[in-house]
Amino acid sequence: MSEGETEVRTRTVTWADPREGLAAAKTMSGLEYLRAIIQGVVPGAPIARVLGFAPVEVSEGRAVFEVEPAEFHYNPIGTVHGGLAATLLDSALGCAVHTTLPVGAGYTTLELHVNMVRAITGVTGRLTCTGEVIHVGGRVATAQGRLTDASGKLYAHGTTTCMVFRPSGSGGQE
Repeated sequence: MSEGETEVRTRTVTWADPREGLAAAKTMSGLEYLRAIIQGVVPGAPIARVLGFAPVEVSEGRAVFEVEPAEFHYNPIGTVHGGLAATLLDSALGCAVHTTLPVGAGYTTLELHVNMVRAITGVTGRLTCTGEVIHVGGRVATAQGRLTDASGKLYAHGTTTCMVFRPSGSGGQE
């Protein structure tokens, strides 16, 4: 390499056809579907492959994701882009809501509020994002979450409001 040239880095990402997971989602409760993703029975979301994060644990009203921050997550000022924390929180919070939904029901994020409390870099180490449901009603659900390192140090926290879509005739009270 000559003076003034920088080393070019590359990253190749592959993912499964997302229609496969969508078809499976329609036949399972939210909790069953997310467990099938973790077990590798159903493909996960392409965004998780692109950014290098994954769900690692789910239970009723709770979802946990992990990521190893890396250089490819960096913004131009040399730290991990805040979008990674926001995406992890959106995923963990939404999936926490999803764990409570029956077969045929779905959700979408209406609002996401994220607070970053410290910088993330490639040497931060593995981060865990835990989302927990606050409330699930007939049409609206809320959840809260935390993004922490292995020692429990907080890097970001947030809340979401989700719109819940239920199969017709299933009722649902607020």
